[in-house]
Amino acid sequence: MKKFGKQGKKETPPISTASLPDIVFMLLFFFMVTTTMREVTLKVRQTLPHATELTKLEKKSLVSYIYVGVPHAQYQRVYGNEPRIQLNDQFAEVRDIVDYIVVERQARDEAEVPMMVTSLKIDEYTKMQIVQDIKQELRRASALHINYSARKRVENL
Repeated sequence: MKKFGKQGKKETPPISTASLPDIVFMLLFFFMVTTTMREVTLKVRQTLPHATELTKLEKKSLVSYIYVGVPHAQYQRVYGNEPRIQLNDQFAEVRDIVDYIVVERQARDEAEVPMMVTSLKIDEYTKMQIVQDIKQELRRASALHINYSARKRVENL
């Protein structure tokens, strides 16, 4: 007479994996769209100075960067504690800047060369002598469009 009693153990149904490939491809597509590839691995410490009047560069593809700062700890044994110049992924001397600019120009289309910008990303504690030497080399290379990178100053109200 037991009409509503347990008729035995029922198994739980298996989890459907039919939508799993859709989810994986959505995540893959999301990360492919939102991820940017790092172009240069910084080997020098960068604390950019603060500034109040900043403008954004319009075409970042036309920018060549020169980094100046104290080498990171793993490079200090070889390169010392003094500020060093980094061009792309390599440490360089001031005399290498002209060759760097020439190579950067050759990599660009001829119509883009006059619009090229050289951006100096210099640590705020770097002495001005190295900056003056870099600017002299840029003049010799006829790279006269120079940009100084800085952080926006936050005003306390």
